[in-house]
Amino acid sequence: MHTKQDAASSANAKRSAGGPAAAVSAGLAGRKLDAFLVALGPNLRYLSGFTGSNGSLLVTPEERVLFTDPRYAIQAKQEAPACRVAILKGKLTDAVAAAISSRRLTRIGFEPARTTCDRLEALKARLPMRAALEPVTGWIETLRMVKSPEEIGRIRRSVLLNSRAFEQAVSRLHPGVSERDFAAELEYRMRRLGAEKPSFETIVAGGVRSALPHAQPGPAPLRGLVVVDMGAFVEGYASDMTRMIHVGVPNARVKRAYKAVLEAQLAAIDAVRAGVAAERVDRAARKTLKAYGLDRAFIHSTGHGLGLEIHEPPRLGVREKTLLRAGMAITIEPGVYIEGWGGIRIEDTVLVTETGCEILTPTPKSLRQV
Repeated sequence: MHTKQDAASSANAKRSAGGPAAAVSAGLAGRKLDAFLVALGPNLRYLSGFTGSNGSLLVTPEERVLFTDPRYAIQAKQEAPACRVAILKGKLTDAVAAAISSRRLTRIGFEPARTTCDRLEALKARLPMRAALEPVTGWIETLRMVKSPEEIGRIRRSVLLNSRAFEQAVSRLHPGVSERDFAAELEYRMRRLGAEKPSFETIVAGGVRSALPHAQPGPAPLRGLVVVDMGAFVEGYASDMTRMIHVGVPNARVKRAYKAVLEAQLAAIDAVRAGVAAERVDRAARKTLKAYGLDRAFIHSTGHGLGLEIHEPPRLGVREKTLLRAGMAITIEPGVYIEGWGGIRIEDTVLVTETGCEILTPTPKSLRQV
């Protein structure tokens, strides 16, 4: 578990010592570690730049060694120029164990949440008796919470592309289109504009199915309230946006519920600034919905961080004590969900600043009618 002081020192090291991998090297001694081992996933990409499907990174105070196989020999050297690249024909676990042994490392940190039991046991079986694997939770995720200017630029581009894809798809939307076909159109537009892929499975749900926060698009034609939750990966970084469409003319109940959710979203955005606890942002949204008698219909957290993953710390929920910091990219997405009637969610990606936040999502928040 990391502390506020730990988070602040990690962020400072990241900014001042040549990037996140250098920050990890510099932070080993303070954690009484000789090395830190990262295997695959976004943390490997974050520390090394490597995006292949098979790799491990061993970070010591003096060096960063990237282990991968011959399929990625060229790619690894291109993507991870600051690492010593070891290309192996055998099992990576054997090579990592050999490197630990030859360097006489005794305390090696690893990520329990991102390491399979099989991989951990295989590595333990190959290590010398003097070497111990120490679980370290949340270190890299803490570094990743505050984005560098380069990361912020990538998130901006991802958000803008995502919004352009939405506008292009909506301009072609007409009654009778199925949820599944509209979701496909949204993802097609993303890719045509240059996205690598959606940042999650696109959500399109109409009518009573809009009350399912994570509904999968089905074959039914769009009807009534339609929730559209979409995001794209651009240069490895995610975006996330939810907008509402209504097929036909919305009635008074729909208009009132939409007004409530929009006011809750704006209240939560207004609560965002550096130094504010995440729970205060969540509380602002719930307080607004309570005034409309809809607080019990809000069944998830108000938002989350995003970056190399679509869901990253911090989480903006009840009793979440994490203090927001300038440079965090987060979503603000309150919603209400009523079984047998429908659901409404409005979501923007915002950047935390010292005095408030910058709304990155340019798409208007009005209820679209088709």
